[in-house]
Amino acid sequence: MIKWWKILGASLILYTIVWGLLNNVPRLDILNETIRNVYYHVPIWFAMLFQMGVSVWFAVKHLSKNDIKSDILSNQAAQVGLFFSIPGLLTGCMWARFTWGTWWTFEDPKLNGVAIAVLIYLAYFILRSSIADELKRARISAVYNIFAFVMMNVFIMILPRITDSLHPGNGGNAKFAQYDMDSQLRTVFYPAVIGWVLISLWILDIKNRMAILKHKRDEE
Repeated sequence: MIKWWKILGASLILYTIVWGLLNNVPRLDILNETIRNVYYHVPIWFAMLFQMGVSVWFAVKHLSKNDIKSDILSNQAAQVGLFFSIPGLLTGCMWARFTWGTWWTFEDPKLNGVAIAVLIYLAYFILRSSIADELKRARISAVYNIFAFVMMNVFIMILPRITDSLHPGNGGNAKFAQYDMDSQLRTVFYPAVIGWVLISLWILDIKNRMAILKHKRDEE
């Protein structure tokens, strides 16, 4: 039986796609129609950050209770988070191409920070695959997960705010809310954030069920 929040998530994404293309948007220099990407790029990153938060939460829970199911859920959430980083990067690169004139610039600390954060989490999965003992893998991975989450926030949330950055709200640049996040954008942006987060939870729910079933079969 499909739960109500899954239907809500799918409905909000459909609404985002349809109304995001049809509604009026502010006419701004350089951004122009690309401002519609705020309905996808930013909410997808919210979903990624949410999943990484779920992952580290269950990593801490595993360390405190030594619950293997918490480790499984933590691992699956990190996988979903890393998955969402891919469309987040792609939509960001497309936006950069039309607004900054290049797909990627190494002069922007947030772009570089995202790339480093992705590599840090890739190392998390490599670490897990290199340890055969289940309990040892779970505890070491949980500790590394906490480190990865802290470093991710440093690289993509803190450093861009204290250094020069092309991103809105970073490096002294105005936030979207200060100059173009008007009521028309908000009617799509906020539902998009909720929708993508719910879809990420749906994916996590499916992956976690499959992982637990696999774990039970391996124990038999």
